[in-house]
Amino acid sequence: MLRFYAYKGCDGCRKARKWLTAREIPFEEIPVREQPPSIKELQQASSQLGLKALFNTSGMDYRQLGMKDKLPVMSEAEALQCLHERGNLVKRPFLIDENIALSGFKDDIWAEKLT
Repeated sequence: MLRFYAYKGCDGCRKARKWLTAREIPFEEIPVREQPPSIKELQQASSQLGLKALFNTSGMDYRQLGMKDKLPVMSEAEALQCLHERGNLVKRPFLIDENIALSGFKDDIWAEKLT
């Protein structure tokens, strides 16, 4: 089953939830702040999307932690650990299963990957 990591105050998450529901695509919704994706899920997503695509670069945590400067010099393991420890750093919505990883909501990309 698809694991849908979302934040209740996120417009993209609301749109993605509505999109999935309208297409009757089953998913398990998980609050990304309280239960960030596992290291394994993040590794899988990074291999499909690239590491930078997993970061919420417009978020306050990203700016406050100075990730723009830190990320280029971090190892992938350090960056993934950072994402795993701080759900606010994960680009939302984050959707994953055994074969698919999606970060951020773009209906054309989601339609291509999920239908």
